[in-house]
Amino acid sequence: MKSLKKKSISAVLWTVMELFFKQIFKIAVAVFLARLLSPEEFGTLALLSIFIGVANILVEGGFAAALVQKQDVSDTDASTVFWFNCGMGAIMAGFLYLIAPYIAHYYDKPILKDVMVLISLSVFISSLGGVQHALLTKKLEFKTPMKAAVTAAAISGASACYLAVRGLGIWALAWQALINSGVYIALLWMLSDWRPKWLFSLTSLTSLFKFGGFLMLSGLLNTVYSRLYTLLIGQYYHLHDLGIFDRAKNTQQIPVGMLSLLVYRVAFPLFSAAATDKERLKRGVRLAVHSIMLVNVPVMLGLMVTADKVVLIMFGPQWSEAIPFLEILCLVGVMQPLQVINLNVLKALGYSNLFFRLEILKKVVGTVFILIGINYGVLGLAWGMVVSSVVAFWINAYYTKYFLNYGVLKQVVDILPIILISIIMVACIGYVSSIYVGSDFERLLVDIFVGIAVYLILSLMFNYKAIVLFINILQKKKVSP
Repeated sequence: MKSLKKKSISAVLWTVMELFFKQIFKIAVAVFLARLLSPEEFGTLALLSIFIGVANILVEGGFAAALVQKQDVSDTDASTVFWFNCGMGAIMAGFLYLIAPYIAHYYDKPILKDVMVLISLSVFISSLGGVQHALLTKKLEFKTPMKAAVTAAAISGASACYLAVRGLGIWALAWQALINSGVYIALLWMLSDWRPKWLFSLTSLTSLFKFGGFLMLSGLLNTVYSRLYTLLIGQYYHLHDLGIFDRAKNTQQIPVGMLSLLVYRVAFPLFSAAATDKERLKRGVRLAVHSIMLVNVPVMLGLMVTADKVVLIMFGPQWSEAIPFLEILCLVGVMQPLQVINLNVLKALGYSNLFFRLEILKKVVGTVFILIGINYGVLGLAWGMVVSSVVAFWINAYYTKYFLNYGVLKQVVDILPIILISIIMVACIGYVSSIYVGSDFERLLVDIFVGIAVYLILSLMFNYKAIVLFINILQKKKVSP
């Protein structure tokens, strides 16, 4: 039987492979579609994201996380969750079908009715694979989901490109979502050996809901809050503005979303396995902070300083209005993995009720800043998101200090060298970019080369321990967190 350390390394490697290839396909498809579809078409589909997101959270019900966190999962537990998810999937798909005309009428976009009906099918399809994914995650078996996810991303992306070329517009985006869900779930069933039994237990459901229910409520809050900008911009501004902002946010999420998802998928089961040993858990959390921020901070600040070239090269001049939004949102991205790490501590320790209360507090405070910001335009909304992300980190880390004596100050001290080195890196990129004459593509390549060189040289000069640890891992030396 593999040791936890070997399982951890394997889990990280397979997850990184999955996220890397998915992001490659995502970038390629996004670049292709951005040159065929208008910001208004992207903005129109973005209006539905909050409804689909809420439906998916209600379907999952927090039970996947409950299965991962529970130490001894029985066949009754797994089958009960499966049948519950299927039932909720059918109910939510039907509900979305019923409200589709009202959403289309509210936004005065008749096409939203049929698009919502099509995408609602993906909600039911997704409900069929939640248990398989949770059980594989619990075993730190990420190879199977990687195969399914990468294949689904490739097929759905290629389908969307084909439909866009044929002139189907927003329907290309809608079919992409449905095909991705269908292919992923089909492959997950083919590659996973777990099958549901004709078992259902209210006792089991209630027991799992005591933990998962709070996570479900937290997920609802997070989904509504994270897509709040679609409602505000869609209501008070033009769909063109929403499409531009959504493109900036999606571009920012390409690197930071990958890192955050890596933390979420791997850290939670690992933290759960170490939950009974606080000192071991603390070492794991510190290692996660060092490792993730080692990559995230320079990538986010690097993307911020090269945002103008990235947007023009990837999406074309018609998306140039997204540049200032991307620059601001990169500051939000700096904090995002830290929030995920700290929240996973509470989940691993079983404090889902506290997790939920903190989510309420953060969302109330964050909403206040965003509502204040929107009064100053869409850029003001973006700055409101920056302030709320800083406050959210402070709230999340407060209880990490309480349980593990590893709070805001210690985490900031741990990553301060990364921040300082990254700031110097950004200054060097800015200087070189200002004196180098060439095409946008050539300048971007030079910026990337300068950024990587400066960051690595400074890190090695100061013998920063996170870099040394990473090199030791690559050399397969024995390291201790």
